[in-house]
Amino acid sequence: MELQDNGTEGTSQMKLIVSPLICGLPDDIALYCLARVPRKYHMILKGVSKRWRNLVCSEEWVSYRQKNNLSESWIYALCRDRFQQVCCYVLDPKAPRKYWKLLEGLPLPPRSLKRKGMAFEALGKKLYLLGGCGWFEDPTDEVYCYDASLNSWSEATPLSTSRCYFTSQALNGKMYAIGGLGARSTDAHTFDTYDPQTNTWTTHLDLKIVPDIGDSIVFDGKLYIRPSTSALSSPGYAVVHEPSSGVWQLADADMASGWSGPGVIVDGTFYVLDQTSGTRLMMWRKDSREWLAVGRLSPLLTRPPCQLVSIETNIFVIGRGLSTVVIDVAQAGKMEGVLLGSSIPRFTFADEDVLSCKCLAI
Repeated sequence: MELQDNGTEGTSQMKLIVSPLICGLPDDIALYCLARVPRKYHMILKGVSKRWRNLVCSEEWVSYRQKNNLSESWIYALCRDRFQQVCCYVLDPKAPRKYWKLLEGLPLPPRSLKRKGMAFEALGKKLYLLGGCGWFEDPTDEVYCYDASLNSWSEATPLSTSRCYFTSQALNGKMYAIGGLGARSTDAHTFDTYDPQTNTWTTHLDLKIVPDIGDSIVFDGKLYIRPSTSALSSPGYAVVHEPSSGVWQLADADMASGWSGPGVIVDGTFYVLDQTSGTRLMMWRKDSREWLAVGRLSPLLTRPPCQLVSIETNIFVIGRGLSTVVIDVAQAGKMEGVLLGSSIPRFTFADEDVLSCKCLAI
């Protein structure tokens, strides 16, 4: 970008000239070329010029890559290290040499690094770390945001309700923070919704929300939550939220009865990792309304408790120390009942507990 003086004698006019993205090419053609650069090189692109940096960090860039099926998903894991402090790691699942990398710059103050009961969510090109509490700290409304394009953390708009030990999900372009402990006894039956367009949170009340939430998932365009295994709710109890009506109601008891661990959706099918005795992948068949065993995972590779994420037809089973097993459910074979897949070595010899995992596509 440069300023050009178009003035004649006695007058002076300055005209702003925007330099092209790539010399000699129209910007739409330049965008077509640049958007095809793999995500692992985006940091290099940002160093070429200020205009390239602004482009790579823009919503236009993310939208263009998504519309043209160019976006790449990376996996982010919220962990607790051996010092009981929270930390975040990232994995590029398509890298030739796959390994977990520590995400620097978590902006929590030192006294808050040992917070418990925080939620972790992805929305658009951002990750959110929400709420939490400590031994000497009440539930907080603090929210921290990681912008994957900028590779930086910042403080975000606080929750409308202080929460701890709650769940979160993203649905229809909004983020939900549901249940948990708060300053008031009724907070356990409330949920907050965040609209990124207005950058505001709104609180809602519904007594059907279980007070002790064990897990949540978005399935068939609806939001499901179930109580923890230690809760007093009857087996097979879960509630579902229909965004169009805004109400919560009881979920299918048969489906809820087999939802006993972390779940993930692959091509519209609900998979759950049963960790009650070893690790066994289960699948919910909507047509016959029953749970089927896909297969067991090798105890030599999995280190429970594990979390699940999915990319395309691959399920990533991520356990302590960030040990990772990848199962392609579209073509997974078995040997003596054990699912065959690939593995990514554990990150370190330390036993980081994996609290939550999310995928973020750019």
